[in-house]
Amino acid sequence: MTPDRLHRALARETPASSDFDLNPGTVLPENRKLRAAAVLVAVQFSEAGARLILTKRSSHLKHHPGQIAFPGGKVETYDAGPAAAALREAEEEVGLPRGLVNVLGELPTHETVTGFTVTPILAVVRGAFNAVPEAGEVEEVFTVPLDFVTNPANFRVEARLWRGDWRRYYTVPYGPYYIWGATARILRGLADRVTE
Repeated sequence: MTPDRLHRALARETPASSDFDLNPGTVLPENRKLRAAAVLVAVQFSEAGARLILTKRSSHLKHHPGQIAFPGGKVETYDAGPAAAALREAEEEVGLPRGLVNVLGELPTHETVTGFTVTPILAVVRGAFNAVPEAGEVEEVFTVPLDFVTNPANFRVEARLWRGDWRRYYTVPYGPYYIWGATARILRGLADRVTE
């Protein structure tokens, strides 16, 4: 994977995604109100290859405890937009200085079952930084090979019972990390864009 390939991926057209993509029978209310959120899809390049920064959420959190996620969160009124929100959240959650991040652009939005419209911000991290997990929110900061989590062959579709119905979703497990749900779906969308 190269930075040029990421630039080309941004130029490709793919539709927005949602947690409901694999569940075609789901009927969503037309008047639902979604909250804006943004995540940073941050890639580090080195001689060892391209690696993606991810977090493991604290097991004590009320929402999504222990899940693997991109750094990110709600777009606040004081944020200049999704990219600003993603950069702010990455600095807060993993200690990534904004000055080290080169934003490449936005990937298609993703709607979650929890009522968010998430804008993934694709970015390259220039140089190394000391990751500092945000106490109480982030249990671990780690990286995975970008080539692995953007290879369609590494994705599986699984299902679990949720609110009385079976819900199907993407997973892309890597080592001890079970990457699933919105994070895996956003990565599957990126995989569609980088596959040439």
